[in-house]
Amino acid sequence: MNKQELNLPDSLAAAMPHLRRRPLGQFLVEMGVITQGHLVAALHLQRRFGVRLGDVLVAEGWATAKDICAALAQQSGIPQADLLRHAPDPVLARALPPQFWLRQGLLPWRRVGQVTMIATSDPDSFTRNLVLLRHSYGPVAPVIANRHQVQSAVAQNFAQELAEAANTRVPRDYSYRGWRPPCRRRLALIAACGFIALCLTAKALLALACVLAFLTLFLFVLLRLGGALANLLAHPMFHPLRPCPRALPWSSEWPCVSVMIPLYREPEIAEALLARIARLSYPKALLEVLLVLEEHDTITRQALAGSHLPPWMRIVEVPAHGGLTTKPRAMDYALDFCKGEIIGVWDAEDAPAEDQIERVVQRFAQAPARVACLQGILDFYNPRSNWRARCFTIEYATWFRLILPGLARLGLVMPLGGTTHFFRRAPLEALGGWDAHNVTEDADLGVRLYRAGYRTEMIDTITYEEATCRARPWIKQRSRWLKGFMVTYLVHMRQPITLWRDLGSWRFLGVQAFFLGTLGQFLLAPVLWSLWAMLLGLPHPLTPLLPPEVLRAGLALALVSETLSIVTGLAALARAGRRFLMPWVLTLPLYYPLGVLAVYKALYELLFDPFYWDKTLHGQAAPELPPQPPQDDVSDCVPACPHPVSAAS
Repeated sequence: MNKQELNLPDSLAAAMPHLRRRPLGQFLVEMGVITQGHLVAALHLQRRFGVRLGDVLVAEGWATAKDICAALAQQSGIPQADLLRHAPDPVLARALPPQFWLRQGLLPWRRVGQVTMIATSDPDSFTRNLVLLRHSYGPVAPVIANRHQVQSAVAQNFAQELAEAANTRVPRDYSYRGWRPPCRRRLALIAACGFIALCLTAKALLALACVLAFLTLFLFVLLRLGGALANLLAHPMFHPLRPCPRALPWSSEWPCVSVMIPLYREPEIAEALLARIARLSYPKALLEVLLVLEEHDTITRQALAGSHLPPWMRIVEVPAHGGLTTKPRAMDYALDFCKGEIIGVWDAEDAPAEDQIERVVQRFAQAPARVACLQGILDFYNPRSNWRARCFTIEYATWFRLILPGLARLGLVMPLGGTTHFFRRAPLEALGGWDAHNVTEDADLGVRLYRAGYRTEMIDTITYEEATCRARPWIKQRSRWLKGFMVTYLVHMRQPITLWRDLGSWRFLGVQAFFLGTLGQFLLAPVLWSLWAMLLGLPHPLTPLLPPEVLRAGLALALVSETLSIVTGLAALARAGRRFLMPWVLTLPLYYPLGVLAVYKALYELLFDPFYWDKTLHGQAAPELPPQPPQDDVSDCVPACPHPVSAAS
């Protein structure tokens, strides 16, 4: 292909001059793509939100990306390139890393004589990077191409490099990669020696386990009590004169937001997911939703193939290189394909509030720069499915509406929830994103944020999801969480002195209380259960070994823990507008024992299959009508959100 075939002017063979031609909208009207009314409405939205006219027209469905490329080519006098019909030369792109091409929306296409043709959907991006492109390729010239075609070509040409980068994005010192399961023979030998030692010193070991159980339970009670009191005492009734922040007006400074939704074998949820996300009121020209699929997940791809995706939603396929299939790896891969300044994460079954993005954007605009993450409230839309769903809803209400906001007020490290968290892009990329080898990447990232000097805040926006309400899926899901807690604690406690210096004494103790308290209450629960036999006057092997005062204190602590669970559950349900669940709070002691099965399953997998992602099935319960809770769940005052803007305004 030569310059004549491309219709390439000689002046463009050296560089692209900055041509001033008729407005793009005028070309589109003359081409019959849009009407004059569409153009007026699109120009209004363009001025209001500070985005490119073509992005507004595509997002609103008034034009296609193909139409915009054709109009851009006419406006600028730059030839077009169809990257599907004429694939880019894979050798040319090797001069610069794939992350550069993805971020700038550029890609070397082919050489025409001595000129390297650079495909782009934005001529301004070509102009901004002209010096670097000339340094790398000599004479260059642009060709107009579809942005998604450019990204797809980069993904295809650099599949292995991008997949390996996703595996190793987090620095090794903060990642669980490199850990290898021990030899089964060695473990069998250790287990045999341990069994012999247990037989010889059974009572002494049982006494030690009892003391550890009391200690971890004390840490867990202290953490929950501190979080609950910090939150309850900060309620507006205790601070009636605290002023509410004013809402920020819509302006051209509102950022683009990218939200990733990792999907893996989710055919049941695809249609409902698209309907829920379509209800978002944030301007679609500033919103990008990436459906992140594994390359070999044909089931979900086929389910989505029958659905019509709006132009602001697209699919990103994660290559299978590396032999690792985890949610954090998929998000690490997709992060390079995001264009937003704010990066969010939702799960496949999520139903976020319609104004959630507006609230996130406004809070980031008002918050200090060190607030790198905002965590939303998680709730369930199927609390009446069965008893287990009711208890799960109580558990989430207590954690997300009472304890977690209290931990934030105390300045302690906040382990993130698995969904509805939003990040400023720069800190997220500086930290390396998520650890691809950690099955609770959210809790791990929460710790790394604080270690780097950043903070997480709760934000008063709710996402409803599906409560896992069957016993076996519940155990599988909980075992994955607990295994991830083990992994996260082991990673960050590799160098405890360094962790203490990074966090400070207060937060270091908070990390110990959370991880040791959470894991210990499940791992050592059978020891505590055995002590209840003493209340019935039954013989117990610890009676002669531990002073009666210690045993009574331990039993009293267990009673305090159960009472605290009931009281905080009732308070959280009142805030969540779920008062019909209050009678079920009394059944929580029967709900948590399943966690013991989960924690020992997690311990087994930690030894033999640490990177295995135990998939939770979604789409198993029909959603119910969510409640309308009061709006002071998290903060003293909630900044009012602007009225949603209609596309035609």
